[in-house]
Amino acid sequence: MTDQVAYGVAALAIAVAFFAGWHMYRRLEFSNPLFYAVAVLEVVLVVVLAGGSIVLGRTSRDVDGVLFVSYLVSMVAIPPAAVLWGIAEKSRWGTGVVVVAMLSIAVLAVRVLDIWKGTYA
Repeated sequence: MTDQVAYGVAALAIAVAFFAGWHMYRRLEFSNPLFYAVAVLEVVLVVVLAGGSIVLGRTSRDVDGVLFVSYLVSMVAIPPAAVLWGIAEKSRWGTGVVVVAMLSIAVLAVRVLDIWKGTYA
């Protein structure tokens, strides 16, 4: 896990959060472009999960593997749940859930980097 990967995922998640926030501000329902933005993030997260798992198996670092993989799996599980909730909720708060979920992904991405580096508390 490199800084570029973690901060790139965090930046992408924040960009999707801003897009969902714009939907929420404009009182728009969950739209196809928002779905596609979350889908792109989900594909990136699946690649990060696969790559992180492979790198974890090959590293000689002292990394808490269970914690590391559990964070990666959580990052992959959050966007689909947020999309389902966002589609089901027809008010502006449906996209509000997506905003919170994407911001959570950004925080988790930075946290995964801390776990990888061994600097977590």
